[in-house]
Formats: sequence, structure tokens, C-alpha cells
Amino acid sequence: SERGTSFFGRKTCELLFKGNGQNLPGFMIGRQLTVVCSFFLVGSFTSLTIEPGTGNNIFGVSDGAQAFLNYGFQGAVITTILASISWQLAASAYPIAFLNNPATYILLVIALFLEFTGLCSGAWVLARVQKSVAKFQYDEVYIGTPEERLANDHGDKEMTVAQDVGHLTGGGFAGHLAGSHDALDGPIQSKDAIDAAA
Repeated sequence: SERGTSFFGRKTCELLFKGNGQNLPGFMIGRQLTVVCSFFLVGSFTSLTIEPGTGNNIFGVSDGAQAFLNYGFQGAVITTILASISWQLAASAYPIAFLNNPATYILLVIALFLEFTGLCSGAWVLARVQKSVAKFQYDEVYIGTPEERLANDHGDKEMTVAQDVGHLTGGGFAGHLAGSHDALDGPIQSKDAIDAAA
């Protein structure tokens, strides 16, 4: 019931969090492959083949600027803004609307298929190496379980829909939702102190 009543919203969440949780990082790998393919595709469309110094520079730019535009970097900027960042900001502000959209489910399936092909299987190996070298552990090791945080007066903050949904900052940027501002300094005297300091 927490995942909503929309058919596609439920299917998206079920597929994304299915099994042992490998679909979420698998989606991230497939998504990155999609973004990289978009970079090359849009870059090839927007690259120019105008010879600098012939007087045919686009918009009358200098020869140095024309040489730069010939590489197609403007396509990378367009792809970054239109195909990547703007959608992430909109999805963080309106997560339910994005989850309930059939296109989201279709794109999730495509991203998981791209990861399934194994084109970036090395990402899993590099992630495991980084985890062992940096000695990463689950968040509970650092901030405790929800029960431990609550027992130490560092319980998770409750947020209303008005505080979270519909803002371009989204829930991921809401600040210290788990525990106090300095959870390692010991329990605070009053829970109101957290809100006063925010």
C-alpha cells in the first residue's frame, strides 16, 4: 500500500526492488549506458565539419570557437541538461507521478536489459574492489538501526507530503532525516532542538 495503487507504479517498484536488491544498482548501470549512448548519438548529430579559416564559420564565430564546436561538445551539454539532469530534478520533486508513468516502467526494463547484456559487468567487479579497499559497511553500522536511534533520542524525523513532494530539492536533499545534526555527539536534550537548529 505504501507504493500506491497505480498498476505501473506497483510494477515499477516490484521490478526495481525484486529479489536480493540487485535490480536497483543494475538499473543504475543500464541508465548510465543509456546516457552514454545518448551522448555519442547527440554528439554525432551536433558535431560540425566546417573547416576553420575558410570564412564559413557558424554564426560568425572565431576560428578557435569553430574548431571547438566541430568536436560536438555542445551535444554533450544538451544531453546533460535535457536528457539527464532536468529529468532527475523533476523525478525528485514528483516521485509518485514518475513511478506511475508507464514510460518509467518501460525505461526501467530497457535499462535492466542493457545491464543484463554484460557490457558493463566490470562495474560490479570495481564496486566490490572499492567496497573492500574502503571497507564500506551498511548505514546501520555508522548511525545505528532505527530502534537504536530512537532509543538514543535520534529518531528519524517525520516529514509531511507538503515538506517533501513537489519541491525541486526532493526527499534526498531534505537534510539530516536520520538522527540529529550531530548524531555521534550523544543524545540531545530536546527533540525541538533539531527543528530549532534547522
